[in-house]
Amino acid sequence: MPAQTQSHTLSEIFPTAVTDTAGLGFLLAKLPPSTAPVFWVQDRLSRQETGHPYLPGLPDRPIIRIDVNRPVDVLWAMEEGLRCTSLAAVIGEVWGNPKVLDFTASKRLVLRAERYGIPCWLVRRAASPDLSAARNRWRVTSLPSLPHPDDPKAPGDPRWQVELFRARHTQPGTWIATHDRTADRVDISASVRDGPMAKSDGKAQHRAAR
Repeated sequence: MPAQTQSHTLSEIFPTAVTDTAGLGFLLAKLPPSTAPVFWVQDRLSRQETGHPYLPGLPDRPIIRIDVNRPVDVLWAMEEGLRCTSLAAVIGEVWGNPKVLDFTASKRLVLRAERYGIPCWLVRRAASPDLSAARNRWRVTSLPSLPHPDDPKAPGDPRWQVELFRARHTQPGTWIATHDRTADRVDISASVRDGPMAKSDGKAQHRAAR
């Protein structure tokens, strides 16, 4: 399983299916517990293709949503949001690979997030993982949920396959992640295809660093 990843920095998520909500689910489950608001900004194409976040279904915390048209406006709003130390996190959604989202732009987000100590997440739909300064880069895929403990016909805790394909402070790899909603934590276990680790203790689960 991954060692502790740096949280107060820029992390990127690439959903393997562009309209899949797996990336957002994993991201929200990874946010540290807090009553502080989350600042969330989307560009026009992200809204058109995936819709607005369904606020009643999100964790019980304040959400400040901003709708803008261009990716450059998303990046500007994220930088400004990262100046506000009363926020729990900053989330941005950008569609594709716009020219404005280059290494310099991502580096600015990294420096701002690390300076002010705020987790910053950038969701990249319909995008290829081009050059970026993001400290952690994830690919996330939906998996069938766990069985519900009280109703076998109902979905239980959500699960994802997560691939950390670039990281500054830990070893990349692929795992199965589960959100334990009762304990409000992310548990990560070895993927079946990880071979020896999975065979040695396929049932072992570990609390993931938030």
